[in-house]
Amino acid sequence: MAKENADRQVVASNRRARHDYEIIDTFEAGIALLGPEVKSLRNGKANLTDGYAVIRRGEVFLTNVHVGPYEKAWRENAEPRRERKLLLHRAEISRLKGKLAERGLTLIPLQLYFTGGRAKVELGLCRGKRRYDKRQSIRERETERDLQRALRGRGRSRA
Repeated sequence: MAKENADRQVVASNRRARHDYEIIDTFEAGIALLGPEVKSLRNGKANLTDGYAVIRRGEVFLTNVHVGPYEKAWRENAEPRRERKLLLHRAEISRLKGKLAERGLTLIPLQLYFTGGRAKVELGLCRGKRRYDKRQSIRERETERDLQRALRGRGRSRA
């Protein structure tokens, strides 16, 4: 569901999530940030590795995402791992709540980026992969890579 824009300025991406989770659906949400946090994000000081989103009292919060302090705003800096409110429409929140009721699904931040001057987060509705699922996806990726390599090599021999 998240839009693919060419004007995205990616601040941080969660590559580990794509390895550990099967991504079922994606959503784009705005983030309620303080001024120094925005400046810090523009400097690329964010880490999504252990982050996740929760729904409480009809609102969505981003938890355990580290936004480093902005050096020039030493007094106004907030806690780096504080909960940040995500900005979604009520209909999207209720749809997410219904999907999260399924067993084993969770909301994981996949990317943090700026688009049109606003900070956004791409959330993935994810299900955890088991060890054999990870091995299977690695095997598929390697066979695809070998196939592409073989096709490139075959094209060169003809020329």
